Amino acid sequence: MTRPTVLILSTNPAFARDLTAHWPADANPPEFTVLEEGLFRDLVASQYDLAIADASSADSQFEVKGALATTGKPAIVVHADSSLPFLHTQGNLIELRGQDGLWPMIAGVLGREILRRCQTEARARGAEALCAAAQAEATLGRYMVEMRHNVNNALTSVLGNAELLTLEPGLPANVLVEADTVRNMALRLHEVFQRFSSLEKELSVAARESVKQPAQARAVAIGK
Repeated sequence: MTRPTVLILSTNPAFARDLTAHWPADANPPEFTVLEEGLFRDLVASQYDLAIADASSADSQFEVKGALATTGKPAIVVHADSSLPFLHTQGNLIELRGQDGLWPMIAGVLGREILRRCQTEARARGAEALCAAAQAEATLGRYMVEMRHNVNNALTSVLGNAELLTLEPGLPANVLVEADTVRNMALRLHEVFQRFSSLEKELSVAARESVKQPAQARAVAIGK
């Protein structure tokens, strides 16, 4: 599993130290990267999964929030504005007042849950993509199975006419060779579509067995 990346935005070394020291234990801990506030304009959303910013000064708070909001990535902004609630959400930002010593622990718990949610959403998107691809392949497979009778009828006609040509007297040798080639290719295509029929039967049997087994298991459980 790929480790998530937490971007710490602060010019204060103690901010990053306190945050990482209080980060909750996790089976898949993130990688921490520290970026100074002056580089906010260089933020690239694809380079991190979560940002945690130090906006303790009134001058930097507006710039920090504006820069993080434009990325669309989840972010926690730790500020010192006593006029704001202790914890509130605005768009993709969670704002946390850091006037007491609890903020590193709270930011760590929030950050871990945000990363878990992002990973869950990523897995869900991956599963949806796989499901869409499987549905597209299933649709193609059903179409090929439905069309096999028409194709076999056409191949039978091609095969019959090719065989008649090979029996036609007086035809040039090159025409006979080409007719024989058409006949052989028609036979090969016929074998391919016969395999489709066999696969359809095998899949039908497997589907019936998969339905039957849970029913049998329930019957045994009821009997006990």
